[in-house]
Amino acid sequence: MDTNAILFAILIVCIIGLICGVMLAVASTFMAVPKDQKEEDIRALLPGANCGACGFSGCDGYAAAMAKGEAKPGLCAPGGAAVAKAISDYLGVGDAGIEEKVACVQCFGNDDNTTKADTYEGIERCAAANNVAGGGTSCQYGCLGIGDCVRACNYDAIKICNGAASVDVTRCVGCTMCAQACPRHLITMVPKKRQAVNHCSNCDKGAATNKVCKVGCIGCGKCVKVCPKGAITIENFRAKVDPEKCVGCGLCAKECPRHCLTVMLVPKKAIPAAKS
Repeated sequence: MDTNAILFAILIVCIIGLICGVMLAVASTFMAVPKDQKEEDIRALLPGANCGACGFSGCDGYAAAMAKGEAKPGLCAPGGAAVAKAISDYLGVGDAGIEEKVACVQCFGNDDNTTKADTYEGIERCAAANNVAGGGTSCQYGCLGIGDCVRACNYDAIKICNGAASVDVTRCVGCTMCAQACPRHLITMVPKKRQAVNHCSNCDKGAATNKVCKVGCIGCGKCVKVCPKGAITIENFRAKVDPEKCVGCGLCAKECPRHCLTVMLVPKKAIPAAKS
């Protein structure tokens, strides 16, 4: 093959590559999406947990919404009051404040209080077990105890204790990841304050609940009668506490014959950083 022909082909390829490079550079300049400095500044103030507790698709989505005035500053649970104040100051909207919330497991069905209907053998995931004969639990509403919530938590705030999930409120930041991971929706987010909580999700009649759990709520209504604030109602055969009305007096917990109603105490303790 002629050497000149080879050199000419190489030259043509180089020229085409150079032209394409120049065109791409020009296109990236003229077609670039302008950066929103406000959005970037707000994003820098967020903790970067990307937990979705704010209701947006992570910190980027939340920052973009705030920059456009479509969201309030006080929705970041992991960031808490400090982040809410910093963003409020930046936006000049005053202190938005934030209601801190923590996870609450609505099930006391550990190995001491309930029995297994069968032995589950399969993938060690609650989501998988829940689809196979109810995961072997005698209560169709109860904690499966395999730990999808534990794996979802980045703050070591939830553990499996004696076969059921338990939350350490001093470590919980309210990111909602555990609640999203639970296939039976046993974990709810409640205000971080002294209040009564019902640790039972069973919606069957009292007689049926009594057969599967020693501490299951039977909807007897004794808690309703003693509550001075009208904070408790019976819905679907179980007691439901309204956290906005509850003052944490503890009268319902003392009256509850099943001991599924307790008063949540929140000691003042620094919240740890997320696991790396």
